[in-house]
Amino acid sequence: MKRKRDLSLLSFFVWVFGLCIPFWVLGAINPIQLLPGLPLSALGAFTPGLAALMLTYRSDRLAGVLQLLKRSFDFRRLRNKYWLLVILLINPAIAVCAYGVSGASGNPLPVPTLQLLATLAMFLSFFSAALGEELGWTAYATEPLQERWGTLKASLLLGSVWAVIHFIPLAQAHRSMEWIAWWSLGTVALRMIMTWLYVHAGKSLFAATLFHAMINLCWQLFPIHGSFYDPRVFGLITLGFAVMMYGGHRFRPAARLRTA
Repeated sequence: MKRKRDLSLLSFFVWVFGLCIPFWVLGAINPIQLLPGLPLSALGAFTPGLAALMLTYRSDRLAGVLQLLKRSFDFRRLRNKYWLLVILLINPAIAVCAYGVSGASGNPLPVPTLQLLATLAMFLSFFSAALGEELGWTAYATEPLQERWGTLKASLLLGSVWAVIHFIPLAQAHRSMEWIAWWSLGTVALRMIMTWLYVHAGKSLFAATLFHAMINLCWQLFPIHGSFYDPRVFGLITLGFAVMMYGGHRFRPAARLRTA
C-alpha cells in the first residue's frame, strides 16, 4: 500500500511539472504580465489541481473526482470558528511586521491604498488560482506525505517543490537569483504554516485555499501592487512565524480551539 501511494505521489509531482511546461513556454513567447510581477506563465497555478483530478479519475473514476471537488468548500471541517480568524489574519500580520521592519530600517514606504472593489476582484481571482493549486498540494498530496513523514518533514518537502515550480515564472518576471532565494525561504515557511494549520484545524481544503489566497493578496497590496515587497524581510518574518507554530510550547491553538 505504501509503495502504491509513493508511486501515486511521484506521478503527481511528475504530472505537475509536465503540465507546467506549456505555460512556461507561453510565458517565454508572450512577456506580458497579468498583474505587476505576475507573468503569463502564472496561469500554470491550475496544474496541481488538474494533475490531482487526472490521477484521482484514474484510480477512483468520476466518483473520486466529484468527492475531491466537493472538498473545495469544506469549511465545516474547521473545528472552531476562531480558526477562520487565524487563517485570515496570519498573512496580514506578516505584512504589517514587514512594513514596520522596512520603515524602521530606513526604507520609508508609501501608505497602502485600498480600493474595495479592486481588492475584492483580486481576492476572488487569487482564491480561484489558489484552489487550482491546493486541490493538488493540499487535498491530494499533503495527507499521504504527513502520514509517512510527519507534519514538519511533509511541509518542508512540499514547500520545496512548491518553490521550485515557481522558479521559471519568477525568472520570466525578471527576478534576480538573490530575490528568488529569499522568496523561496518565505515560500517554504508559508507551506510549513499552511500544513500545520491544515492538520490542526480540521483538514479543510477551503481553509488552505483561503490562506493561500491571502498570501497573494497581501503581496499585491504591499503597499502598491507589491512594488516594495522585500522577500528577505518577508522570508525571515514568515520563518519566525513558522518556527513559533512548530516549536512554541506556549502557542497551542489545537488544544485551546478543539471544541466549538
